[in-house]
Amino acid sequence: MDPIKVLLVDDHVLFRKGIHGILAEDVSVVVVGEAGNGVEACQKALECKPDVILMDINMPELDGVAATKKIRTLQPDIKIIMLTVQEDDEYLFEAIKGGAQGYLLKNLEPEELVGYIKGVMRGEAPISKAMASKILVEFANMAQMATSGPVGDKKELSFREREVLRMVAQGATNKEIASELCISENTVKNHLRNILDKLQLENRVQAAAYAMREGII
Repeated sequence: MDPIKVLLVDDHVLFRKGIHGILAEDVSVVVVGEAGNGVEACQKALECKPDVILMDINMPELDGVAATKKIRTLQPDIKIIMLTVQEDDEYLFEAIKGGAQGYLLKNLEPEELVGYIKGVMRGEAPISKAMASKILVEFANMAQMATSGPVGDKKELSFREREVLRMVAQGATNKEIASELCISENTVKNHLRNILDKLQLENRVQAAAYAMREGII
C-alpha cells in the first residue's frame, strides 16, 4: 500500500519538526507538507492533497476549527485529527461539528500517534481517553434532552448491523469489531456505511449517540 500522506499544521515550528521526525521513522507514513496557521493549512491541503491532517487549534490568522470546516467543505475526503493541548469541551465539540474525525491531546506517546493515524484511515475515530469521557457525558445529555421521535428507523437495521452499531457505541475499533464478530474489517466498513446511510447519519460519533438514545446498548 502507498504510505499515508500527512500534512502537519501547528504554529510552533519545533513541535512540527518533532512530529515530522517521529513520523519519518515509520515507512507507512509520509509528511507531504507543513503549515503554521489555518490559512496556510487550507492552501497546503489543496496543493499537497494529504490523506490526513494533524491540526492544532490555537493558531494565528485562522484557528484550527475554522480551518477544519473550510477544508472539509472543499475536500471532504481528507481526514482531520485535532492535535492539541486544549482539554476543553467547547473546542472538542466545535471540532467534531466542524468535521474533525479525531481529537488527541499532545501528551500522547509517539507510537500512539502513528497508530491513531493508521486507525483514522480505517474509518476509526481517534479520541484521547480524557476527551472520550466528555463525549459520553454529552451523549447522555443528548439522550435526556431528546423529545422528538427516533432519528432513523432502527427496524431497518439488520441483526448484524445492530451488533456492529452496539460495538461502535462501546468504542470498539474496526479491528476489534471484526475479531469479536468473526468477520473481516472490510465487512465491518461495509456494515458501517450501510448503518450511516439507513439512519441518515454522517459519522461514527453520531452513530454512537443514536445507539445510546435508542437503547441499543
